[in-house]
Amino acid sequence: MKYDMLLLRFGEFTLKGKNRNRFEKTVLTHVRSVLSSFPAAQIQKEYGRLYIALNGENADQLIAELKKIFGIHSISPVVVCASQLDKIVETSALFLEQMDLKKETSFKVTARRVWKAFPHPSQEMNHLVGSPLLKKFSLLRVSMKDPELQLRVEIREQGTYIYCEVIPAAGGFPRGSNGKAMLLLSGGIDSPVAGFTSMRRGLEVECVHYYSYPFTSRKAKEKVMELAKVLSGYTGEVKLHLVPFTDIQTSFTGQGQDNLIITLMRRSMLRIATMLAEREGAQAIVTGDSLGQVASQTLPSMNVIGRATDLPLLRPLIMMDKSEIIEIAKQIGTYETSILPYEDCCTLFVPKSPATNPNLRIVERIEMNLVHLQKMMEEAVERTETVVITPETVIEADREDGIDEAWF
Repeated sequence: MKYDMLLLRFGEFTLKGKNRNRFEKTVLTHVRSVLSSFPAAQIQKEYGRLYIALNGENADQLIAELKKIFGIHSISPVVVCASQLDKIVETSALFLEQMDLKKETSFKVTARRVWKAFPHPSQEMNHLVGSPLLKKFSLLRVSMKDPELQLRVEIREQGTYIYCEVIPAAGGFPRGSNGKAMLLLSGGIDSPVAGFTSMRRGLEVECVHYYSYPFTSRKAKEKVMELAKVLSGYTGEVKLHLVPFTDIQTSFTGQGQDNLIITLMRRSMLRIATMLAEREGAQAIVTGDSLGQVASQTLPSMNVIGRATDLPLLRPLIMMDKSEIIEIAKQIGTYETSILPYEDCCTLFVPKSPATNPNLRIVERIEMNLVHLQKMMEEAVERTETVVITPETVIEADREDGIDEAWF
C-alpha cells in the first residue's frame, strides 16, 4: 500500500512536565539522524507527535528503523486527503480497497475532528464515513467493541489523515536522557537484555567486556562486538571497552579458596568498571544479574560482590525468569548471537562448588594477600581497547593470536 506520511507518537516521557521539551528535542535529534538515510522524507513536529512526509520513501524500511528509537511509543502509516467530506469518503474507500479483504471482518470508524471549523462533529463523521463503506464492502461487519479493523480518521485543517495500523515501537525514554552507565557485557543472553532495558530507560550505555587470552578465543570477542552492534541499532552507536583480564583471573587460582574464584573475579570486574566509569563520566554500573540464577547471583553473593564499588549497581533483570529474558533477547535480536558456543572469561575456572554464601572478611583477606592486585587492575584499565560500534560496523578478526587490533 502507498502511504503519504508516518505518524509517530511519543512515549511515557510526555507526563514528565518540565523535562518534556528536553526529551522531545532528544527524540527529534535521533529521528533526524535516521532520516539522513532517507533524504526525501521531511519531518513535521506537533505537540506530542511527529509527522514524517514520505515523499516517495519506502514506508516499511523507514518504520523498521524508527520503531527502534527510544521515546517513540507507536507509529502509524497514513494516507492524506483534503478535509472535505466527499474526499474523505472516497479516500477511505480506496484505502480499504488496497487492503484486499478476503474474509468477513469486524469493523468500525473512529473519527476525530481536530479542526473545529469542519462542519461535521466526530460522532456524525463515524456514521457519514462508515455507512458508504459498509455498502461498498460486503465483508465488513460493524463491531463497536474490539473490531478487527478500525479505520481512524483525523480531520485537520491542512488535511485529513486516514490510517488503520498502530505499530508498537521501542517506547521508554529518549537515548541518553537519564545519564550514562557502564554495562558489564558478557557473551551470554542476560547482559545484552540488561543493556537494552537500561537504554530504554534513557541511559547512555558504554559496554565493558573482559577477555582472557589465550583461554578465550578471538571468536568470543567478535561475538561480544556483534552483540554491541545489535544494541547500537537502537541508539546509533555504542562504545565498547575491551579489558584484558588474564593476569587478574589467573591470580585467584592457587589461593586455596577455589570456591571463591567467581566472587573474587566479579569484584575485580566491578572495580575496573568503576575506574572506567570515572574516566568516562558514568554514574552507575549495569549488570545482567537475575536473582538465584547462578551461584554468584544469590542475595549473599551479590551483597559481597556489590561492596567492591561505591557506584550504584543497576540490575534491571533481577526479578525476571530466564524465559522472560530469553523472550526479550529474541525480540531485540541478540538471542541467536548470545547462544553461539564461544566461551567468555566468566565460564573459565568455574569450581565444582562455587560459594553461594561467601564470607566478606575472607574475601577481603584474600584480596589483601594479592599485593599486586590493585596494580594489575590499573594496568588492565591502561591496556583497555575502546572501539565505537555502529549498525554499519563490519566486524572482522585479522589476527590469529586472539588479540584483535583492527576489527573493521
